[in-house]
Amino acid sequence: MGEINMEDLIRKILTEKIKDSSIAVEGGEAKYTVKVVSDIFKDKTVIERHKIIYAALDSYIKSGEIHALTIKSLTIDESNNT
Repeated sequence: MGEINMEDLIRKILTEKIKDSSIAVEGGEAKYTVKVVSDIFKDKTVIERHKIIYAALDSYIKSGEIHALTIKSLTIDESNNT
């Protein structure tokens, strides 16, 4: 079996944890950028939004497989207006 592609794994985990979302992941060597668009973020602060994403990826962050994570979290309306 081949090496796990972390971009694909991050995308899969976030898709499972954040329903009805659009997710983009870029990066490598333990440094990733994620953009998550979902209405689950409505009425949430940036910190609350990031906590949702960090919680989903917690075990990979703690293990060091994800060392640095840049997050852009938007509602659908926010995404359409950018």
